[in-house]
Amino acid sequence: MADYDLYVGIDWATQTHQVCVVDARGDRREQWQVAHSGAGLAELAASLRARAPAPARIAVGLEIPRGAVVDTLLEEGCDVFAVNPKQLDRFRDRHTVAGAKDDRRDAFVLADALRTDGWAFRRLTREDPRVIQLREVSRLHDELRQERTRLTNRLREQLVRFYPHALALCAAADEPWLWILLERAPTPAHAHRLTVRTLRAVLASHRIRRFTAEELHAALGAPALRVAPGTTEAASEHVALLLPRLRLVDEQQKQCDRRLESLLAALATGEGDGAQREQRDVTILRSCPGLGRVVAATLLAEATQPLAARDYQTLRGQAGTAPVTRQSGKGRSVSMRHSCNPRLRTAMFYWAQTAIRADARCRSHYQRLRQRHGYARALRTIADRLLAMLIAMLRSGTLYEPARRPVIGT
Repeated sequence: MADYDLYVGIDWATQTHQVCVVDARGDRREQWQVAHSGAGLAELAASLRARAPAPARIAVGLEIPRGAVVDTLLEEGCDVFAVNPKQLDRFRDRHTVAGAKDDRRDAFVLADALRTDGWAFRRLTREDPRVIQLREVSRLHDELRQERTRLTNRLREQLVRFYPHALALCAAADEPWLWILLERAPTPAHAHRLTVRTLRAVLASHRIRRFTAEELHAALGAPALRVAPGTTEAASEHVALLLPRLRLVDEQQKQCDRRLESLLAALATGEGDGAQREQRDVTILRSCPGLGRVVAATLLAEATQPLAARDYQTLRGQAGTAPVTRQSGKGRSVSMRHSCNPRLRTAMFYWAQTAIRADARCRSHYQRLRQRHGYARALRTIADRLLAMLIAMLRSGTLYEPARRPVIGT
């Protein structure tokens, strides 16, 4: 790590940030607070500019890897480093063993740790605006997916109470054609009056072909549950309130799908700094077996720096595919990694799950693993192999070829 004239620690908060400046000898020069506002951050940039011959001679440590404070300092030209909160907790023990903690001390610990152990922290860089947009849309897509699941679970719970035969051909209650059907027939009594012609129109409008209108008519004609007076009216009213929310979330999720596709296409054909590398990376990424739009967007958004640096070890640690080894004396244990990026872990789970169906080599490897390990461990191993393959492809600049087996060096 380069030597700097000043080391700055910033304890981030929502309203005011505590700032501590330490010189190259470790002496505490100044401490002050800045407001989390445009004027406050401009004042911070001006103060740091006045204390060093050049912004590049200033190193700043924070616990957050992005945000307005980080953007301001990077725009100013300072070198900014992300310090994991667990690392900060350990470095705090250098200065106090009593467990004392306050904002002023944390800002000083950040600055001093950056001075003595700067090599241990990740340096932040400016991100492509399209990557920032991709991250936001990807996370929003994930939130909408979770919200859709919650709403469909609530809908299913209400239907089980008084209308279980509506679930006969859509057990998860997560398909739009069922929501339309429930609007037309909110109770079993209404369902009994629906004609085959009406049901055929509903199925045709949603392109449902796995069963016929006659089969649906027979399922809806099953005898209704006997429930307490008022139950049907109360539950159907609850269902009526859930259906508009479900349609809204479903439409917003589809909008996010289209936006993700357009952003990936923009990255694959974009212009600007690093555009050629990004274009090649997106093309290589999307050539991998079993890797769809959502997983590709998650990898590009959540693992931007490891992918750009072709850093396999960091990537597998953030994705949770690298096991944790603990060894002391004669004892040694290897366990699953829990400290990781949960969105990356989920993306790798889906990628591995799809790859063993789409790629014969992955499927053969998975079958060999299942003879020795359980389902989850086998999938993690497949995911780890896919990451190794991806980094090897990025390093060589080649697309996926089933006949080849890229191997990554240690």
